[in-house]
Amino acid sequence: MNILSLFLSATSQGLLWSLLAIGVFLTYRILDIADLTAEGSFPLGGGIAAVMIVNGANPVIATLAAFVGGMVAGLVTGILNTKFHVPALLAGIITMTGLYSITSRVMGAPNIALLGEDTVFTAIQNMGMTKNNAVIIIGLLVAILVILLLVLFFRTEIGLAIRATGDNPDMSEANGIRTENMKLLGYMISNGSIALSGALLAQNNGFADLNSGVGTIVIGLASIIIAEVLLHNRPIATRLITIVCGAVIYRFILALVFEMNVQPTDSKLASAVVLVICLSLPQIRQKLGLNRNKKETKKGAKSNATSIENH
Repeated sequence: MNILSLFLSATSQGLLWSLLAIGVFLTYRILDIADLTAEGSFPLGGGIAAVMIVNGANPVIATLAAFVGGMVAGLVTGILNTKFHVPALLAGIITMTGLYSITSRVMGAPNIALLGEDTVFTAIQNMGMTKNNAVIIIGLLVAILVILLLVLFFRTEIGLAIRATGDNPDMSEANGIRTENMKLLGYMISNGSIALSGALLAQNNGFADLNSGVGTIVIGLASIIIAEVLLHNRPIATRLITIVCGAVIYRFILALVFEMNVQPTDSKLASAVVLVICLSLPQIRQKLGLNRNKKETKKGAKSNATSIENH
């Protein structure tokens, strides 16, 4: 496979995975919460969409239903965390564990094939587009729509309250913000976006799998880290766009790794290694910056000393 086709394939996958990365970003960076519900809400979204499509539902309706299902999953985690005061990490693990059984009930089987079924990509394919190009177009449109809605939402009073809750919950509560409700809303939007990603990827892959959520949090974190290496401390709109770019870059890196004849059983290990490298990039960049500053300082000191001697 040449580089161009590899990049196009990575782009189509990355655009769909970017919705998961955006969902992880909302809890991990905006709310400052490590939420593992992602590994349960992702297959839930795929399962809901697949079951509805197989039973004759419109693919768009099925995808929206998956989004709602993800929001309900986020609501459960939020209630455990805010109302029952279960630690955020443990609340996510509890919900993730419970969702495995719920998704199994919803699907009724370990996996559901969508071969021959209409999906959200079928309409574009019927216009003469290839499957890859159809996925890129739909993925790009959905990513743009999600980013626009989130940017507009975070400019509202509620959106600003959610960001304030993540920055300083004590100060936010002192100023009259109901921080528990803000966290609940954040959990719901986050997991809704993750389930949306699961629904679209299930339709792209042609099947929904009960175990597809394993390792998804790694993909989301890697995309966020790559985005922050590209641009750091930027406005929310720019950060969301760079997360999409980060997801595409991450998928492209993985595609290059898999071109080296990596065994399918080693795919998770390869993903973990790539994540470690991505996590190390900010530290490497910081050290390079410090070394450069030290060299510039030494040069400046030498030039000052030379000028003083000349005088």
